Amino acid sequence: MSSAPTEPESGPDTGAGTAGPAGDQPPKRLAMLAAVAVVVVALDLVTKIVMVSWLRDGERVPLVGDLVSFTLVRNPGAAFSLATGLTWVLTLVALAVVVGIARFARRLRSRGWALALGLVLGGALGNLVDRFFRGPGPLQGHVVDFVSVGWFPVFNVADSAITVGGVVLVLLALLGRDLDGSRTGSERA
Repeated sequence: MSSAPTEPESGPDTGAGTAGPAGDQPPKRLAMLAAVAVVVVALDLVTKIVMVSWLRDGERVPLVGDLVSFTLVRNPGAAFSLATGLTWVLTLVALAVVVGIARFARRLRSRGWALALGLVLGGALGNLVDRFFRGPGPLQGHVVDFVSVGWFPVFNVADSAITVGGVVLVLLALLGRDLDGSRTGSERA
């Protein structure tokens, strides 16, 4: 009786999961990561454009009583308005995240990791667009936030993507899933 392999068939040594037979093209999961990131950036950009054209700074439009509303805020800081005087540092951190994800992406074979990293990448890029192209100037631009839920700080699509992506990354790590789709510490036959 033979035992079943513990590694997925699309593991790093099989060549499965690559676009070409010789593995000379980028892994299929790279395309998934890129697609998720592009969708997040597009949704973030469109929603920010709509909100800026619709609302004045500080204006609040209730959606569900006092619980959920649209409130336009231009945030010079990070989440929870932390580090408001260090906007340029936040820009550099976001750039480092983008570069880091780009480096990991080459080894990517896991759908879960592709989804999570795509969400984080798209969110980081969405907020970077604001940092570069919104006032008061390049590297110091204020991020447009517009969703207000209860006591929680006002946020945007990019922030949501970063948060969801981060939660998925933690879950994948806790479940022992690696970038290549294999399980950490799995028994080998």
